[in-house]
Amino acid sequence: MERFVIQGGKRLKGEVSVSGAKNAVLPIMAATLLSQEPCLLENVPLLNDVFVMIQALEQCGAKCKWEGDSLYIDTSAAYPGVLPEVLTKKMRASNLILGPLVARFGEVSLPFPGGCNIGSRPMDYHLKGLEQLGAVIGEKNGFFEAKARGLTGSEICLDFPSVGATENVLMAAALAKGETVLQNAAREPEIIDLANFLCSIGAKITGAGTDVVVIQGVSSLGAKKNLTYRIMPDRIEAGTFIMAAAITGGDVVVKDVDTEDLVALLAKLKEAGLRIAQYDRNTVRVKPSDRLRAVDVRTMPYPGFATDLQPQFMALMTLSLGTSIVSENIFENRFKHADELRRMGANVKIIGRAAVINGVEGLCGANVEAPDLRAGAALVLAGLAAEGQSIVEKIEYIDRGYSFLEKKLAVLGGDIARVAIMPEVANK
Repeated sequence: MERFVIQGGKRLKGEVSVSGAKNAVLPIMAATLLSQEPCLLENVPLLNDVFVMIQALEQCGAKCKWEGDSLYIDTSAAYPGVLPEVLTKKMRASNLILGPLVARFGEVSLPFPGGCNIGSRPMDYHLKGLEQLGAVIGEKNGFFEAKARGLTGSEICLDFPSVGATENVLMAAALAKGETVLQNAAREPEIIDLANFLCSIGAKITGAGTDVVVIQGVSSLGAKKNLTYRIMPDRIEAGTFIMAAAITGGDVVVKDVDTEDLVALLAKLKEAGLRIAQYDRNTVRVKPSDRLRAVDVRTMPYPGFATDLQPQFMALMTLSLGTSIVSENIFENRFKHADELRRMGANVKIIGRAAVINGVEGLCGANVEAPDLRAGAALVLAGLAAEGQSIVEKIEYIDRGYSFLEKKLAVLGGDIARVAIMPEVANK
């Protein structure tokens, strides 16, 4: 067990590069199960979730090995393995092997997935989509079981533009017989990245990134010899570093980011008074700014304001001038960080699915606990801005989505260290 120890009050300064996207690499790793030939994925972030997905693939007979920051995956001898419950409980994205396995092998048995407890994330959308392609799905003893004697293309309209459901349907339909038209599909950039990867191994997909995606099924998929595919940059990590610079009054250049994916965030930050320069589509500079003004924000499916950036934005608003309202429209249980921010002196009141934040002059260091991945990142940002020492516990949540977060912040001048917790202390 480890924790972050942060000495706050230092302005961040310098340059930082963004890692490959967590929310893109996991579905693409799952999609390799569709390929008859090996793939080499570049720009793969070193995250706990990636390591868990590697274990999931290996449970299905895949061979995985690291080559620098690239990951070699060979699923030519894969089979529909049964994942142990202890593995699927670690990561929500374990459900992404459903579509590929039922499409390629006609069967799959998967325990209910886990992940951060940020609200209801039903599997209904995933299962309904696969059923409309011809899969027969049941539940038994805590497992999903899906079987199909070949999938058939269909017209599918999702009740909600679920990212995971869109990804599962995309992967399964790639091997279905005939055409699939997926309406009300999620539009996130990570969907485009997955579709681009699938096309690189022979899939026929058009419309990814819009709300209507058309998939022409093919009989088999296989990477071309020596195929490499580079994972897109992580827009959530990029947004986190941008707000880390903002909350400390810093001067930071964030590199290797696609600014087109951050339009909603950058617009809100500029509205709040943050000085931002965009040198090109891949570089953003946050300049030292006066105290930011309070602004309201509502999380929405892409291209709206990302729910994965809501906790970090709330941390930033705790130090703004005035009152802001943050409305969470994606996950109903994503305000757990509010209690921890209050420990640091923030003035936050939760009313249903809205948080009312009255900006304060400053935060004070405190012992806090990360309740989930993005909430943990928000507490790190608050700690960087607070006066005195902050300790962030349960950073295993943060490690699920950020690669060497403390090292990157330290390079920018942040006083943050990863400290091991002695067993006798952890058990108290």
